[in-house]
Amino acid sequence: MNFLRASRIVLAILICAGVSPNTAAQKRSAQADNQLLESVSVKTDLYPANVDANQEIQDALKRAQNEKKRVLLVFGANWCYDCHVLDRALHEGDAGKIVNDSFLLVHVDIGEGEKNPELVKAYRIPLDKGVPAVAILDSDGKLLYSSGDGKFESARTMFKKDLVAFLTHWKSPTTRLE
Repeated sequence: MNFLRASRIVLAILICAGVSPNTAAQKRSAQADNQLLESVSVKTDLYPANVDANQEIQDALKRAQNEKKRVLLVFGANWCYDCHVLDRALHEGDAGKIVNDSFLLVHVDIGEGEKNPELVKAYRIPLDKGVPAVAILDSDGKLLYSSGDGKFESARTMFKKDLVAFLTHWKSPTTRLE
């Protein structure tokens, strides 16, 4: 049997089975969108000790005005596995591109719940809902969003497409594609 005839037979079988050549590509794309955030190994320096988080936020706000970006605060700790999962997702793929283009990322260490209590209060982060927790500020420092409902607390169960949709919704209006 020649190659052309074999190709036609395979194509006919796929069509009869209800599978078009494009359907396989569409299924792969949908599967990528429905993937959970990826597993990671825990680092000890994600939330460095003795960092002045308030100063880091102020520095980020100054840069945000110049770069026309928003500030993404991630409250967490080195012991928090989900904090590491979220951090990896914020640096890779579509989510990483959005963060790079539209946000300045600041990690706020909560230690065992005792560190940076003034920032936890100011940005409405209820630690009883768990970490990581996220706050988004405009370049003037105005709080636009706080994940007070524990939305990010179980980052390992989040879908990539949901993180991308969240970041797209909150990215700076000056970087939105119309």
